Amino acid sequence: MKKNKIYPRVFERGLEPNSHSFFYRLLTGQRFLTIVGLTFLIIIIFPLAQTYSQRRLIEKEIQDVQGQINNYEIQNKQLQDLITYLQSDQSLEAQARLNLNMKKPGEGVIVVENKKTNAVQVELDSDNKLDSNLIKWWRYFFN
Repeated sequence: MKKNKIYPRVFERGLEPNSHSFFYRLLTGQRFLTIVGLTFLIIIIFPLAQTYSQRRLIEKEIQDVQGQINNYEIQNKQLQDLITYLQSDQSLEAQARLNLNMKKPGEGVIVVENKKTNAVQVELDSDNKLDSNLIKWWRYFFN
């Protein structure tokens, strides 16, 4: 059996197989594809990063507004409780006793004066008049 000989392919116009054009080598080169890929990633990543930061900012604002709403609801509840108390008979009686010095029939009022504090104040005033300035400063810092 006769083996067929394999002949090399004949190129037109005498071009060798590795002599491709400049643009073909540029477009199929590893550096060019890397640059194109990185550019594509950058084009995609920047808008995504902006969107993500805007979303975080909006979520933070929503949390702040929710906190304010909760505070206002608590204040509203406290004010409603205060209004309910002020409209009650108990509040009316307490205000009449405090501001108008009123009392219930059959009830006695006792007034307690605190004479001890007045005596101590007079004693301190008399001591301060007799002491020198140096002694006053000593007592101010060390007593």
